[in-house]
Amino acid sequence: MPSPSIWKADPMDGSAPKSPYIKSRGLLIPKHPQLTTGRVRGALREGTYERKECDAVSRVVQAGDTVLELGGGIGYMSTLLSVKKKVKRVVSYEANPALIPYIKRVHAANEVGNVEVRNALLTAEGGDPVDFHVRANFLGSSMDREADPASVVETVKIDRHRLDTVLAEVAPTVLVCDIEGAEAEVIPAGDWSSLRCAVIELHPQWIGQSGVQAVFDAMQRAGLTYFPKASEAKVVTFRKGW
Repeated sequence: MPSPSIWKADPMDGSAPKSPYIKSRGLLIPKHPQLTTGRVRGALREGTYERKECDAVSRVVQAGDTVLELGGGIGYMSTLLSVKKKVKRVVSYEANPALIPYIKRVHAANEVGNVEVRNALLTAEGGDPVDFHVRANFLGSSMDREADPASVVETVKIDRHRLDTVLAEVAPTVLVCDIEGAEAEVIPAGDWSSLRCAVIELHPQWIGQSGVQAVFDAMQRAGLTYFPKASEAKVVTFRKGW
């Protein structure tokens, strides 16, 4: 946790020094010249960053849960789960290597010690590492080089982890998933029977009706049912025993 002195006024002139953090839902989010600017900065300060997902996990996640997060982003959700929901453990998959140092800064700022961040892809079959293209705009990085080849600043190899192996190892009780359309491939390939609940952001503009149906079918096979009270728009929640 940052020293309390950063919040104190300068005794010489009475003015308060600028904090290196943005306060968001009671969390400390380190300022970053690319990641916490513009709309993101405003949403963080207003507590509306990833609001639908945050509202959903606030309703259904319980203290002591083991969470598998697919799509770690900037580390906001894993921090919220650790600090606010008091989960036992989070295993967070994030493919973008440029985000990993910042995620660790977010965790350190909030004294998070129960989140394991894995810079890898979770896929049905695993396999050899694949190319990942880092762009000057971190959030524009992807495995698709042709989307904007001129903006690529580095290409790195990212490991692929086999889904069924990870599920057997982690035995998650909660799934939190935002993987930009890959949900239609990854989720139907897994045995999710260990889950008590799942919060999934769907991307129907990419996966279509058949992809959405495949996600719902996978949850039904695992014994989970759509839970409307914690669902909103493209963020859908599934629970056992509601």
